[in-house]
Amino acid sequence: MKIELQKIMVRDLTEGYVDNEEGGVRGYGGRLDIRPPYQREFIYADKERDAVITTIKKGFPLNVMYWVRRDDDAEVPFELMDGQQRTISICQYVHGDFAYEFQYFHNLTETEKNEILDYELMVYVCSGNDREKLDWFRTINIAGKQLTAQELRNAVYAGPFVSDAKRYFSKTNCPAYQMAKDLMNGSPIRQDLLETALTWLARAKSTPQHRFTIEEYMALNQHEPNASQLWQYFSAVITWVNATFDVGRWKKIIKGVDWGTLYDRYHEKTLDRNALDAEIGRLIIDSEVEKKKGICPYVLTRDEHYLGLRAFPDDIRLAVYERQGGICANPNCPNQGDHFEIEQMEADHITPWRDGGKTVIENCQMLCRDCNRRKGAK
Repeated sequence: MKIELQKIMVRDLTEGYVDNEEGGVRGYGGRLDIRPPYQREFIYADKERDAVITTIKKGFPLNVMYWVRRDDDAEVPFELMDGQQRTISICQYVHGDFAYEFQYFHNLTETEKNEILDYELMVYVCSGNDREKLDWFRTINIAGKQLTAQELRNAVYAGPFVSDAKRYFSKTNCPAYQMAKDLMNGSPIRQDLLETALTWLARAKSTPQHRFTIEEYMALNQHEPNASQLWQYFSAVITWVNATFDVGRWKKIIKGVDWGTLYDRYHEKTLDRNALDAEIGRLIIDSEVEKKKGICPYVLTRDEHYLGLRAFPDDIRLAVYERQGGICANPNCPNQGDHFEIEQMEADHITPWRDGGKTVIENCQMLCRDCNRRKGAK
């Protein structure tokens, strides 16, 4: 590894700056690749972007940046390893993409322009192999903006598939966001939507003999000319959700559900949307249901674990335990008559919730742990 400290003036950095989105971002007279495969999209908010310009205008030192020197025959001799957000902020300002304190760069006096253009950036220029570059990037990545797992996957499996997938899933107001913003959590530019879509499709491709991972799917499709299969599957999932549920009505409980799994299991079944909506409405006002976001999965699966049904509080548990004298209420308990400590017992609904039972003392019995587990497994 070889590291050399250089001073790069803003005027030299911004010379020849061009942003062709997926086609690449260049600067330093076309000699600097500002967005290599392992770099993220621009994610600075206005406040962070303006802080960079404030630092330069006041002549304060900006954090050190890291560049990598490529092979001698490389078309673009340098790539930016750390400092993309700061670099793009500088380039965008000088090229008039945004105003700072209500002034664009071209509004400044020549003296003010030169003070910015003559500002010297401290840049470490490093030489090394691809593995070392990624290791360095993980280590020195700007605090608070660390690479997500999907950003690292995009780097490892860079190619036409990732480039096309990012067009659908990774841009602000991208098609995936527009289609599923009420159904999915996360940020497109942090690759959350892409990661979720890949998780769903990899799982859909899995068999009982082999569970596909995101990495395996991306490796198999790395050199495919596009991500149309991923986009078509994702679109089918979201279209099915909108056809099955009143998304606008239930948007407070519907966001972030694992829709891919539910689609795979139920999209070929005929479902009564009106009946589902009516049941959802009843469950939302049921005080026994503590996990409202589990209601939509429940009405399809009938799995009560999604609902987080209200548990008996400690005072009821203790009162019923004392009433039973520490004896299991199951008359067929294999250990009938044995005394259990309260920690060895669990509170059980005599009349189950699905049959109208409530979480009140009159509907509570204490069972030994084994009996309660056997009852729950039925």
